[in-house]
Amino acid sequence: MSATNDLIKQALALPPGERIELIEQVLNSLDQPDEAIDKLWAEEAERRLEDYRSGKMESVSMEDVMAKYSVK
Repeated sequence: MSATNDLIKQALALPPGERIELIEQVLNSLDQPDEAIDKLWAEEAERRLEDYRSGKMESVSMEDVMAKYSVK
């Protein structure tokens, strides 16, 4: 882990803009398309839409969601 710790120390020494660029590049390297996962999400979205249209699922307003989960 010494190499990792060295990289972390170097990253933390960068100016904020360069740290943001580094973070974006690292995150983008992890965000690789996966057709199987994309297919599952599309099927789930279709199922939820059908459930909503058929009355099996109700919608909740954004205001209600925000009120329920807002930090006080």
